[in-house]
Amino acid sequence: MIQSSGAKVFLAVYGVSSGFLVSAGIFTVLLAVGLTPRFVGKTHTAKKIFLYEGCITAGAVLGTFFGIVPVLSHTGVLIRQWISQSGIEGGLSFLQVIDIGGEIFLAVAGLFIGMFVGCLALAIAEMLNSIPIFARRISYRHGLGIAVLAVAIGKLLGSLYYFWQGGIYPG
Repeated sequence: MIQSSGAKVFLAVYGVSSGFLVSAGIFTVLLAVGLTPRFVGKTHTAKKIFLYEGCITAGAVLGTFFGIVPVLSHTGVLIRQWISQSGIEGGLSFLQVIDIGGEIFLAVAGLFIGMFVGCLALAIAEMLNSIPIFARRISYRHGLGIAVLAVAIGKLLGSLYYFWQGGIYPG
């Protein structure tokens, strides 16, 4: 147990500095692969590039807060406790609405996170020219798009099976 306030300040500065270094590394990778300009180019929304960058930054910050502060990831439990303690009439239907809203939010968030990770993975693969090199090495000429689509569908089905079986929560 750390008792001195100097050690606590050191750990706080060290933690924040480490966070800055990690986030700088992540944003360097995003800049190196040109992910944001690629999104802007594909959607023809060059006037909204600051919105793209702001959303990426906000997603990283919110993801960090939800990952580090445990109480934020248990918001549904806190809302249920508050409703049961306050004795709100019709609380059961309100809880059902919260549960349904939470499930919809998770589905939409998962869709966008999956699209972002998929685009990032493809951008890195394209930057490294791994797909053309692989196709040339195995003398694969036709149907490369179908092969990439098959890999993406396999990844999707594997992820769905993993989460359906409760792989994220052991036991």
